[in-house]
Amino acid sequence: MKSRIILFVAFLVMLTGNLRTQSLFENASDVSDTDKLVIDFNGYGRGSAYGGSENYDYSSVFAEFGIQGELSLNKAFLFTDLRFRAGTQFDSLYARFQLKETYAGYQSDKIDIYFGAKIVSWGRMDGFNPTDNITPYDYFFLSADPDDQKLPNMLLQTKWYITPNIDFELVLIPIYRPSIYRYDLFDLGEYTSFTNPTLPERTFNNGSVGAKLNFNLAKAGFSISYFQGFDPYYGFNLYDISWDGFVPSIELSSQPYKKNTIGTDFSVPLSSWIIRGEVAYNMTNNYTENMYIPNPGIEYVAGVEHQFWGITTILQYIGQYTLDFTPLDDQPDIGNPNEMIMSELTAFNRKIFNQQEKTNHAFSLSLSRSFAYETLSIEAIGYYNLTSEEWLVRPKLNWKITDHLETGIGGFYSTGPDESIFSYASKVLNGAFIELRVSF
Repeated sequence: MKSRIILFVAFLVMLTGNLRTQSLFENASDVSDTDKLVIDFNGYGRGSAYGGSENYDYSSVFAEFGIQGELSLNKAFLFTDLRFRAGTQFDSLYARFQLKETYAGYQSDKIDIYFGAKIVSWGRMDGFNPTDNITPYDYFFLSADPDDQKLPNMLLQTKWYITPNIDFELVLIPIYRPSIYRYDLFDLGEYTSFTNPTLPERTFNNGSVGAKLNFNLAKAGFSISYFQGFDPYYGFNLYDISWDGFVPSIELSSQPYKKNTIGTDFSVPLSSWIIRGEVAYNMTNNYTENMYIPNPGIEYVAGVEHQFWGITTILQYIGQYTLDFTPLDDQPDIGNPNEMIMSELTAFNRKIFNQQEKTNHAFSLSLSRSFAYETLSIEAIGYYNLTSEEWLVRPKLNWKITDHLETGIGGFYSTGPDESIFSYASKVLNGAFIELRVSF
């Protein structure tokens, strides 16, 4: 709590020291003639189909209309991204209006302030960001664009530009928003079901705060960050268990946990190469008594980017070290069914957090290239976890037919050993996708 008070005081100091507003009683002639209302907007319509998994012929099929607009007047700023979508997802019909982002703000040479529904992403790595603890994701929204999975938080964000190359960022999130995982779609057994998520109460103490000191220097970029609050990434807990003779009925509930994270990242260009790295130290409490809380640990990613024969190549190593690690009992008491069930559930949570072993090692490879004056682009992303032996690949072809019409086609395939996370998810998420999009 003390750290939040310190950060809040720092925010007030920045606000009062740098924010300059015009008094309501100033003469109208004092307003600069150059103040102009600037309005810019664009939009799109698209049709998207994703399907072919083991469990669903049509995992996600929808039509969507979206419009984005920016408004600025002097130093005031407004941005909105509105979307209307209708279709079917995992055999359920829906029609939904989505407020992707809408926030107001103040922008100046020394400070920016934004308040509203906003997406804030931290980290310099490609796709694997240990310091990105702010943005929740809808991992089961399937489309041709992975960025569609990002969700906004209702938050207050401010950036103080200490120098042109150094800035301090503060993010306050009063209400927790979790990522979306459809564990209920996994085939975990006929005796297991999921009930409503167990979410934290909407109180001041359950808000989250993030702070980052960022350096964008001529020959390198790096940052130091801190996060305190509920992690958007979570496991599940045992909600209830009952017995009908020898047959159990197990109810599970998704449940977030609190943590503190200290992180850093860097990016260094070396001639035609770019070297990147990111490290986060995650601190948790009460993890020995609660299966849904991971052990404290260190997550780290190191990567290199270079062009080979016009192909942009990004190779990354993704590692994790679990502190206070204790192996699970491989042979729980078979005479105690509850103990066996708890052991299985605890093991599954450890798989979710990549804490099956004390160390976890994985690699990712991203390849992309444009052709025909950038009207065609091909990309492919691969991932392999040496510890769990899980892997995935996601190829995609994008064709810009005209200035306003483009299509994307590709697929996603993942697999892993029996009872691994990927083995359950592959039955739902594997498949091919196609999208046609018109923009204006």
